[in-house]
Amino acid sequence: MSTLRNKVQLIGNVGQDPTITDLDKGKRVARFTMATNEHYKNNQGERVTNTEWHTVIGWGKLADIIEGFVTKGKEIAIEGKLTSRSYEDKESNKRYVTEVVASEILLLGGNTNEA
Repeated sequence: MSTLRNKVQLIGNVGQDPTITDLDKGKRVARFTMATNEHYKNNQGERVTNTEWHTVIGWGKLADIIEGFVTKGKEIAIEGKLTSRSYEDKESNKRYVTEVVASEILLLGGNTNEA
């Protein structure tokens, strides 16, 4: 059961083209947003869509794969873990961030921007 701790699986669409950053000693990190949709009917019987946005991070070889194959609108599945961190912005306000650090990625559908 220890493999179930802090495990996230998401299927959704990429919200923006990934940003790739090259760090010290050859490390690379990819960052992009991903939208997941939940559909349900409300009390009036109307279909409602709830969209959640997630920030996804990929390190190392996964960053290379993301750079080569992940584009805005692409449907993907990811598996990873949730991480939280805080920082101070330029105005010295404390900000909190929750991100999904991906360990695996699966390319599912075509790019919705393709004709």
